[in-house]
Amino acid sequence: MKKILMSAVLLAVFIAPSCKKDYLQTQPTNQVSLEEVFSTTTNATAVLNGIYSYMFTRTTATTTNVQGKPGVAGILLGMDFMGEDLLQANATWFTSTGEGNYQAPRNDTHPSNIYYFKTFYRMINNANYLLENIDMATGSDADKNRIKAEALTIRAYSYSYLVQFYGTRYTAAAKPNNQLGVPLVLKVADVAKPRATVEEVYAQINADLDQAIALNLTSKVNKTHADVWVAKGLKARVALTMQDYPNAIKYAKEVIDGGKYPLMSQADYQTGFNNNGLSEFMWCAMPTTEQGDTFGSFYAQIAYNANTSYMRATPKLINKNLYDQISATDVRKKMWEPAPTTANFPLPTASFTRRAYMTRKFSVKTVGDPSLGDVPWMRSAEMYLILAEAYARSSQNTLAQAALFSLVSKRDLSAVQSTKTGDALIDEILVNRRVELWGEGFRYLDIKRLNLTLDRRTTNVPNFVAASVTNEVLIPAGDVKFLFLIPRDEINANPNIGPQNP
Repeated sequence: MKKILMSAVLLAVFIAPSCKKDYLQTQPTNQVSLEEVFSTTTNATAVLNGIYSYMFTRTTATTTNVQGKPGVAGILLGMDFMGEDLLQANATWFTSTGEGNYQAPRNDTHPSNIYYFKTFYRMINNANYLLENIDMATGSDADKNRIKAEALTIRAYSYSYLVQFYGTRYTAAAKPNNQLGVPLVLKVADVAKPRATVEEVYAQINADLDQAIALNLTSKVNKTHADVWVAKGLKARVALTMQDYPNAIKYAKEVIDGGKYPLMSQADYQTGFNNNGLSEFMWCAMPTTEQGDTFGSFYAQIAYNANTSYMRATPKLINKNLYDQISATDVRKKMWEPAPTTANFPLPTASFTRRAYMTRKFSVKTVGDPSLGDVPWMRSAEMYLILAEAYARSSQNTLAQAALFSLVSKRDLSAVQSTKTGDALIDEILVNRRVELWGEGFRYLDIKRLNLTLDRRTTNVPNFVAASVTNEVLIPAGDVKFLFLIPRDEINANPNIGPQNP
């Protein structure tokens, strides 16, 4: 009888045998037959819930620095460490996971590189099992369609990261983008697949999202789950990456006009970005106290008041040059403190370190719990930024100005609508994007999709330019360092993988 490996640690997390032979497998604590798992939509929903749990859970078999890798949340942290806006007070910590010094992407045996690859393919494999087997389950068509829509969205979400890590950037002017991407694993039986082209991977991402949107999942039990608005948000995000500005406009606008996820009030903006009840959280992790990971969670590594040895000694900082571009009347300026003191920046204990420009954007959800918080995977604020950028890059300056003002006017009650046009307007939008999405995992992806130079020469942290990161202070646009190497374990396990990245 065919077996599925299931983890007893997470609630029904579905760890399927992977397309990569033994490479992506884990040791099972129990085994459940395929027929039993998919006998009902209730059981299948438990599998789906397990995937969502896996997205914020620290695993122990994939990286020597497991404390730095709490599921997808750890990957989001790593992607901002690869930029110039989120800094750490201690250069050793900054480079310890291999992202800040670009060792992880350029080393095919680096634990963090393996972790990125493994995490998303595991999610894909689990989604594939759901998509292939859900029609066999006992349950309503509505429940089956709900599970299909969410599995399709998860698969598209996973591939959207993998193709950006392991493929060179998509260029609309170069269609078809025949540069190699990642293997397209769309069936459980798919093993040892060759790398598909970047164009093919994006075509599959869009096909999955189109199917998910057509299923029109307008309600969900909580924000852990993806709904039609999340699928449309991903569609807008992917379209922006592909320089498909009409579709970026279409889907971002549909999310905004849908009105389900309005922008936060200024009061809510200052509550720590940790609660699924915040109105603009479209999709997020929602760990319970029992699912918390005291020292290894997202908030244990970025929340200013997380009482962990890491955060006590290593507060997160913003690049001074970016901070200086924020209006004095903008609530977002309050997310960082240029000169913290005991009076203006109280901390839980005297053992906490204060450093210039440290952040208070992220807070633990419960005082005394160093880890608990609802990690945002998508916020509606991003949709306004996508809309503004897509309008601006389509030479629709008036509409771009209005879209940007719709966001900025909520953050700065004294703001006036921009009158800039062309490149100046785009630059203003991108500054707002850097400020708004700080710490949420976008900066490396934006540097790569926009073909920008990574310039860390003007950061506000003296030890940032340490020996361990000297060669990564200035990385030219399009440099091969922005391209992850395919993990060596995958190359060894898959004879059809094709050539390694340069």
